[in-house]
Parts: sequence; C-alpha cells; structure tokens
Amino acid sequence: MARSGSAVKGMLNLFNVRSLLHSPLPGLLSQWHWTRAIFLPIAQKNYCTKPTSPIGRYPIPYKKDLPYDIVELMEEMETKSGFLPNVFKVLSHRPAEFRAFFAYYNALMNKETGRLSKADRELIVVATSISNRCLYCVISHSALHRIYSKNPTLADQVSVNYEVAELQARERVMLDFALAISRCDDITEEHFKNLEAHGFDREDAWDIAAIAAFFSLSNRIAHFTDMRPNEEFYSMGRLPREKDGEPKK
Repeated sequence: MARSGSAVKGMLNLFNVRSLLHSPLPGLLSQWHWTRAIFLPIAQKNYCTKPTSPIGRYPIPYKKDLPYDIVELMEEMETKSGFLPNVFKVLSHRPAEFRAFFAYYNALMNKETGRLSKADRELIVVATSISNRCLYCVISHSALHRIYSKNPTLADQVSVNYEVAELQARERVMLDFALAISRCDDITEEHFKNLEAHGFDREDAWDIAAIAAFFSLSNRIAHFTDMRPNEEFYSMGRLPREKDGEPKK
C-alpha cells in the first residue's frame, strides 16, 4: 500500500495541470528555445512505470516522439499518482485526439458547479461503463469512486447490478437517467420530472447526460483498442490509509 497514498493524492487532482507553455518567457529566449530547454530532458526519458503485459493493441509512442505538452501532462500525472494510467499511453498514439479527449474530460469531471459531486460523476461512469462492457473504465473509475466517496463497496455493487445496489434514491434516479442516455432511449419529460423530484435541475440533467454520452464514446475506444487497466487501480481506496507514524498491521 506504499504507493496507494501518492496515487490517491494524484488522482484527486487528475487533470488540473499547469502549462509552462502559457507562462511568460524569461529573458530574450524564444518560446521554441525555452520549450526545448525545459522539456527535451523530460521527453528523452522512458515511462517510470512499465506494464508487465501489453496494455492495448496499438503501439505506445516513445516519449521522445511525443509533443511536449503531452509529455508534460504525463510527467505531472505520473509524479502525483505514483503511476501513469494506461489511457494516457494508449491515447498518445493520436496526439490531437488525446488533447481533445482530456480537455472534455476535464470540463465534465472536474466541474465545480452544479449538484453532482465528484463521487456522483464517477458512479455515473461506472454504471455507464458496465452497461457498455468496458473493463478499463469500470476498474479505473470504480477506484476513483472509492476514493471520493470513502465507500469501498458501492462501486462493486453497481458494477454487478445497480438495481440491487445500496444506492440512495437520488443516486438511483441519477443512474436511471444516465443509462437511458447510454442506451439511446427516448427521453421524455418524465425523466426530467423524476430528476427534479430528487433535487436535480435541468443543468444537472445535462451534466448527467454529457458524462454518460462522453463515456459511451470512451468505453468504445477502450474496447476497440483493448485498453487494459493498471494493476494499481484494483487496490485503490479499498483500505483506509495508514496515518503517519502508525505501525503497519
């Protein structure tokens, strides 16, 4: 569990990355020279954490061949989390799509307005992903739900059968709506009335729908590329973190 502590800290700020490329440039160095001076040593490094088996069916680019902004994001993610989630490596095969994917991910999952908590958002991803049979997203986002919710079992229940999971009424109606979006059911006023009866408004409905729709895309990309979950995800959030100075049991 030594790594899980750093992994938790990193995952809680998953994509809030500062970009040095948008900072004022010191002295008279051109942006090209400044970027090269900072990032060339980074780009020449290998990934710190290496899988023991293939993580997908497409080749993973060498860091030295990737754009600097993508390398920077990977380096910060790996430093914060203690490992680099395989989705970063797999999507780096398509840099333009990598940027678009994580920009929209950040807009949806790190949004600070509305009535959806971070745990709510992760639970929507778990339910949507199990409906779409996506191993990677079920495993990775179950881990994030355990961390945000401090509940080590609910995501497991939802991944088996959300209809019998120990959900609050608002969580159940939230997942009902998310799965209706994922299945492309006809959406009626009844859906919105059910949400409103449990404290959600129409902007919250948009958030739920957008997350379900985005991860229906993500699930299919992960399925198509045969993206495999990192081993670290399986144990994250399952056991309480040891306090500093507390002896291991």
